[in-house]
Amino acid sequence: MKVLKRVLKWITGAILVLLLLAFLGGFIAYWRSTNDCSHTAAPANPMKAIVYCDYGVANLKLEEIEKPLPTDDQILVRVRTASVNPYDWHFIEGTPYVMRAMGVGLRKPKDTHLGVDFAGTVEAVGKNVTQFKPGDEVFGGKGGAFAEYVCPRAAGSVALKPPSVTFEQAASMNIAGITALQAVRDKGKVQPGQTVLINGASGGVGTFAVQIAKSFGADVTGVCSTRNIDLVRSLGADHVIDYTKQDFTKSDQKYDVILDNVANHSLTDCRRVLKPNGVYVLIGGGGADEQGLLGGLAKALKAALLAKFVSQKMGMMMADPSNKDLTLLADMMQSGKLKPVIDRTYKLEQVPDAIRYVEQGHARGKVVITVD
Repeated sequence: MKVLKRVLKWITGAILVLLLLAFLGGFIAYWRSTNDCSHTAAPANPMKAIVYCDYGVANLKLEEIEKPLPTDDQILVRVRTASVNPYDWHFIEGTPYVMRAMGVGLRKPKDTHLGVDFAGTVEAVGKNVTQFKPGDEVFGGKGGAFAEYVCPRAAGSVALKPPSVTFEQAASMNIAGITALQAVRDKGKVQPGQTVLINGASGGVGTFAVQIAKSFGADVTGVCSTRNIDLVRSLGADHVIDYTKQDFTKSDQKYDVILDNVANHSLTDCRRVLKPNGVYVLIGGGGADEQGLLGGLAKALKAALLAKFVSQKMGMMMADPSNKDLTLLADMMQSGKLKPVIDRTYKLEQVPDAIRYVEQGHARGKVVITVD
C-alpha cells in the first residue's frame, strides 16, 4: 500500500510539473510571438499595400512597403484588382483561435500582408518562366494581394485572363471559384440528373456553385434570403427556397448532394433531407461571431465522426490551389457558362470597410478591391 501511494504521489507530481512546464512554455511562446513591424526600414523601392501588425480590422493600414522582385520561377504582376474572402477575415481576426497555435501567430500575426485573389498585368518574368510574358493579363491567388504588386510562381495558382472577362470578374474567381468547382466535382461528385441543394446560394462560393452544378446537368435548389431570390434564379437554379419563410431541412424533398456554405443547421437536420447514399459537403465555417476556439472545425470533426456510422458521406472541404482548375474556370467564363457576381467595389485604402462588409455575411456574390 505504501509503495502504491508513493507511485501515485510521484505520478501526480510528474503531471503537475508537466502542466506547469506546458503553461510556462505557452506563456513564453505567446509573448515571444511577434512580427517584423517594429524593425521595418524605409523601403528603397516602395509600393502601397495593406498591412496589419496586430489582430483586428481596426489595425489594418495602407502603408508603403518594399516592392517585391520576382525570383527565377516567379512573375511580377501589377495588381489591377483584388477580392475579399472570408479566408481574409479569418487571418485578420486570428479566428478560430486554434489558427494562432497552428502557426498564424499567438499574440500577433506572423505574416503582416493580406489578400489572396488578384488580377493584373505581368510586368516582368523570372529567367525560367516561359508560359508568361510582360503585358499578359493574368489572375489567380498569391498572399499579399491587397497591394500594388505581387510575385506568384508561374507554375502556381495563376492563369491567363480571358479577353472578354474584366479584371473585376477575374479577381473574384480564385478562392470562391475553385472552392465551388472542387465542391461540386470532387467532393460532391455531382452527376447529370442529380438533385443538389446549395445552402447559401447567393454568396461568393454559392453563386459559382449554382452555375457549376447546372453546367454538370444537376437539378439545383438554392437557399437564400428574400432579396436574393431573383439573383439565384437568374444564375440557373431550378428551385429557390427563401430561408426567411421556409426551413429546407423540414421539407419532404430529398437531395443527392448538399453543399453547405452557411452551417446554420445541425448535421442531424441536414441528414433528414439527404438521400441514404447522399453526400453532405461542409464548406462554410459559420459567421465571424461564431468562431471561438475551433469555429467550423468543430462541426467538421462531428461530420467526420458521424460519417463512420451512417451510409451518407459527410465531411468538410478545403480548396486546393490549382493552375489547371483556374484555367478551366477561365474557359467557363470565356464560354459564358460562368459569370461572377460582383456586389460592391472598394478602393485599396477602403479595404477595412470591405472586410467589415464581408464579415456581416450578407454579400451578394463577391466584393472587389480596385488597386489602380
